[in-house]
Amino acid sequence: MEQITVIVETPKGSGHKYDYEPELNCFKLKKVLPAGLVFPFDFGFIPGTKGGDGDPLDVIVISEITTFPGCCMDCRVIGAIKVNQTERNGSTVRNDRYFVVPEVSTLFKDIRSLVQLPDEIVNQLESFFKNYNEQAGKKFEVLERVEAQEAYQMIKI
Repeated sequence: MEQITVIVETPKGSGHKYDYEPELNCFKLKKVLPAGLVFPFDFGFIPGTKGGDGDPLDVIVISEITTFPGCCMDCRVIGAIKVNQTERNGSTVRNDRYFVVPEVSTLFKDIRSLVQLPDEIVNQLESFFKNYNEQAGKKFEVLERVEAQEAYQMIKI
């Protein structure tokens, strides 16, 4: 499977959410998370893609590394969660989350598939996104988990 390039928007441990604003060519502070809620891993997007919400596809970078907004890295896809996200206005869109590992990671260097991650990591990530969306007045429903090859094909469509 080919590696993909990922751009980080919000770093691991951040209590703030950043979004890339293409019209401004910069990263903009989008929101402050509720007290105690932080991003468990770097969160970003795959440039040149488009998800159901109209934004580039979302990625969670499973790694021991903490980077910064705008950091580009080569990663391998290890899986995804298919997600329905219901917006505040009641409309529902697919807004999947892709799980990737940076090629430079040493701690996760042998992880090639979602099933190789401890279930607790995936469960915690699903809970994080449910809580994060609930705080924003949205509903986040996980439809299913998919393995690396299917996730990679979903990106390439």
